[in-house]
Parts: sequence; C-alpha cells; structure tokens
Amino acid sequence: MAKFEGLPREIIALRVSREIEDNSYVNLGIGIPTLVSNWLEGRDVILHSEIGMLKTGPIAEGADIDQDLINASCQAVTELPGTAYFDVVNSFAMIRGGHVDITVMGAFQVNEIGDFASWFNPSRGLSGVGNVGGSMDLAVGAKKLFIAMEHTTIDGAPKIVRHLTYPATARKKVSMIFTNLAVIAVTPGGLVLKEIMPGLTPEELQSVTGPTLHIDPNLKEIEL
Repeated sequence: MAKFEGLPREIIALRVSREIEDNSYVNLGIGIPTLVSNWLEGRDVILHSEIGMLKTGPIAEGADIDQDLINASCQAVTELPGTAYFDVVNSFAMIRGGHVDITVMGAFQVNEIGDFASWFNPSRGLSGVGNVGGSMDLAVGAKKLFIAMEHTTIDGAPKIVRHLTYPATARKKVSMIFTNLAVIAVTPGGLVLKEIMPGLTPEELQSVTGPTLHIDPNLKEIEL
C-alpha cells in the first residue's frame, strides 16, 4: 500500500486555524487539534476547554507553565485577558446548550457521510477500554465539527473509510476533514476534495482513501 509523507502536524493545525472565523467559540480536542491554539494568537477566537476554562491561550512554555491550566491533551496553556473559570457542570452546559460554534477533534476513522470514530481503537487490545471524555457531547453539541488527523494509519491504511469498523463517536456530524494530504468537505453528495498537498495527484490521494473523492472544479494546493 502506498504511503505518503505529507505535511507535519503543526501545519495541519495551521490550515485548520484558517477555517475558523473570528468571534467563534471553539473547543480543541486531543492531539493535532490542541496545536491549533498556537495559530490563533491575536485573533478574536474564544477557546473553550471542557475542564472549565474559557478564553485559553497558546500552549505554555518555560516560566508560563501552570499545571492547573491545561487543555484536552493535559498540556499547560496560558491564560489571556478576560479568561474565565468555572466547574465542569457549567462547562458541559455550554457544550450541550449549543454555545460552541466549532469543535476540532482527531479521529481513528471518518466515513463519507460524516460519521466518525475517536474514542476506542480495538487494535490496541485493551479489552473494550476506550477514552470517551467529552467527545460525544462536543461532537453533537457544536454547530460545526472539523476533523484534524493524518490521512492514513502508521501502516498506510486509509482512515477515511466507506464504513466505520470502530465504534462511532457521532453520526453525520463531520463537516470538514483536514489531513496531512488534503482538505476535504463532507457534503450530502459525498466527499469533495477541495485542497491537496503540493506534488500529490488526486489519483495518488484516492489510492489511500476508501470512498470516492469528488474533485472540486477549483481544486488547489493546500493554502497556508
């Protein structure tokens, strides 16, 4: 099976950040999504952390590290002017009440109708033990759901599949998929390839993608 190097995780996060509009309330999930915070400095974007923090800043470094202030990946983050703190009950009331505009999450699998799996990977052999956290609430409660992930598994198998073989986190919720190889929109008519990694052809991308990709007439290289 073909394997393509693709863009680094930080650049996937940068591309996601460009799709987030100012004045949005955004929750960033574990993994690549947490890196998005580093590309929002100076933007009018309010980051929500389900642990009970609103208006989180970039990932903290050096003297700025405070382990009481963490993101979904348990990384220390900075606070910004106007940062607010509250308990987890109020945090999930915000999520379930539809007050989060965009959730960015990672995934093990995504299919062509916007179902995705993120909480349990059977290949790890942990006898049914997964990591639900707030993922289901965040996926269902947000107005838009973006997936940020590598395009294939470490073995080169597609992570964008025709049918989920892992337990679903949510059904028909994903609106856009950002990978190290492409930017893909999930539409009622299927998956639309909007942007592609420089040097990669649509045919090569299709070879590592399960469902058929419909090519946008204005297909372009990934814009950073």
